[in-house]
Amino acid sequence: MANNSVQDARSKAQEVAGKTADHARDIASDAASKAREVGREAADKARDVGHSLADAGRSAAHAASQTADNAVGTAGQGMQSLAGTVREYGAHSGVVGQATEAVAGTLERGGQYLQREGLSGMTDDLTDMIKRNPLPALMLGIGIGFVLARLTSSRS
Repeated sequence: MANNSVQDARSKAQEVAGKTADHARDIASDAASKAREVGREAADKARDVGHSLADAGRSAAHAASQTADNAVGTAGQGMQSLAGTVREYGAHSGVVGQATEAVAGTLERGGQYLQREGLSGMTDDLTDMIKRNPLPALMLGIGIGFVLARLTSSRS
């Protein structure tokens, strides 16, 4: 009889242990599922935040570009206004009159160019000029770098 009660106790213990192990596996499986779900949600949120930041960056860059183009257009208007002032108050005859008209014409054409092309058009034109004339552009860049280096080193 004592053997039977020991065996009954063992089998009860094994049964309880089996149920406990099954329950622990279920809990672990549920926890893993929840962790995967939370991970997916976090990745989705991070992706959404990334897209929002990218959109905000594009908007800021566009606004800065618009502001720069407006500033260049305003400078073009100023140049055209200055051309009118030079024509109005400058000499009208002789060599000085011709020089006055040349300066006014150049200011007017420059102002029109700035208003028509804006900053992006100027950048495109500069890029095209560098592509057509790479060696002079390189030399100009070296020269400007040399002058800037001299200016900054003389201040030290």
